[in-house]
Amino acid sequence: MTARLSSNERTIVITALRHALPYLRVFKNKIFVIKAGGDAFVSNETTRALMEQIGILHQVGIRVVLVHGGGPQSTALSQRLGLATQMVEGRRVTDAQTLEVSTMVLNGEINTRIVAQCRALGIPAIGISGVDGGLIKAVKRPPVQVGGQTVDYGFVGDILGLDTSIMLKLLDNNLVPIVSPLSSDDQGTLLNINADTVAAMIACELKAEKFVMATGAPGILESLEDPRSLISYIDRAGLRRLRDEGKLSGGMLPKVAAIERALSGGVPRVHVISYAQQDGLLLEVFTNEGTGTLVVNDTKNLRPEEQAS
Repeated sequence: MTARLSSNERTIVITALRHALPYLRVFKNKIFVIKAGGDAFVSNETTRALMEQIGILHQVGIRVVLVHGGGPQSTALSQRLGLATQMVEGRRVTDAQTLEVSTMVLNGEINTRIVAQCRALGIPAIGISGVDGGLIKAVKRPPVQVGGQTVDYGFVGDILGLDTSIMLKLLDNNLVPIVSPLSSDDQGTLLNINADTVAAMIACELKAEKFVMATGAPGILESLEDPRSLISYIDRAGLRRLRDEGKLSGGMLPKVAAIERALSGGVPRVHVISYAQQDGLLLEVFTNEGTGTLVVNDTKNLRPEEQAS
């Protein structure tokens, strides 16, 4: 027998539903692209916590695409195999052995774990990668100049274009695509592509209503050393200021590049949240206050309630 709610509990539930209703109306049938790093999927428990929220978005009629990374798991497996990990400005250098590790981790361990948890939660999910259906057309990145030095990223791919028709077919059939960022060139050579970049370009191509980046940080910080310096909202000019002042570094650099790519490509709202915040995704989507950082092209165009948060 189901336990009865107290009067106070009923009031809380009804108030929450009333606050969420305007968002439900606006976002129904819209596409959200969510990118989560490998940290969010280190265990079945952390995976389930995020996927439960994505399942709710799916149930209320929001069409969700999840793009996942796998950096921590790739680094850990490389260490167990005695392989060195080299990062340049937050991007992984991928030699032949590292590519094998990335393939095992991204297409094997993480993608399968997410889809398995979706099955347990009753979410109709399909695991795919950039190779499937020609989703991502890529080419091996040539050596580039970084900080005055020539860097060969190895088997890292640059995206030439996307064919999202397979993804749209999945969404039209009420399925949730779970996307690994691996792809290949036209000769069949596997390539490792930055997951932030993949997610941003998918968001642009699908004309997503929102691009959400679930990270280990609470959002974008004014001071890297102070988690309390969370920036509630910021625009592209503000991001440039933070970068010029040296307040963005390491793994945050490719994330900011992805944010700018999404905004310039027509995505109206980008959200940077913490995957570790309990129900952080739902709070960011269904409340004015949110939990992380809202990024837009120009903060002058924000609604008053968004600025108030």
